[in-house]
Amino acid sequence: MAYNFLGLINDVNRRLNEVELTTTTFNTAIGEYSMIKDVINASIRYINQHEFEWPFNHETENETVTVGTVRYDFPSNAKSVDMNTFRIERNSTLGNQTKKLKVIRYNEYLEKYVDNEYNTSTVVQGMPHSVVRTPSEEFALVPSPDKAYTVTYEYYKIPSDLTTATSVPTLPEQFRYVIIDGAMYNAYLFRGESQEAAMMQQRFEQGIKQMRTIYINRYEYVNSTMLTRSAYASNTRVN
Repeated sequence: MAYNFLGLINDVNRRLNEVELTTTTFNTAIGEYSMIKDVINASIRYINQHEFEWPFNHETENETVTVGTVRYDFPSNAKSVDMNTFRIERNSTLGNQTKKLKVIRYNEYLEKYVDNEYNTSTVVQGMPHSVVRTPSEEFALVPSPDKAYTVTYEYYKIPSDLTTATSVPTLPEQFRYVIIDGAMYNAYLFRGESQEAAMMQQRFEQGIKQMRTIYINRYEYVNSTMLTRSAYASNTRVN
């Protein structure tokens, strides 16, 4: 079965002993099928909202800046923006090398640099060296650009709901079962089958914990350079 919206719906249909949909009947299916479509999306939304930085929702954004313009909108689907990834890309035509931007606090920006937003003089323009996150879900550059540089940064997106039969989730296919467990939990709730719903909820939450173990709960290891007592003794000369 294909890993797409239609395939996921039919996974639930088989568990509920419902007739499976086809690409022909997908758009016209109503009633129980509409509920199944809803619970698939509800399950995926819950998984995506459960963790801010699932790696499968990672995106890289390239923004070509406008000369003299300081502020720029974040993507509308951005959930978590990593401010420490902002850099200006190398551009041989503009004559600049790659440069990582320093992150400054918004209060510092207001105290020292906010006049750049109103000063149209080319004297205050240049290649940006700093970036700040504003309260209005924008980023501001310091100083205001003097050329159409490409600013690149990374963020984690909020995926859109599945809509068409061939829509594919951002979750890797290996976690198909987690989506289905969540969908079955919501389907049983809709049907008023509380005992089955409680069982599926437990499986669903366990599946998300396993995903966190794989993707989120990672640890950096370092090698200790501390000398042990035996090592110290072996390096001590006895007179």
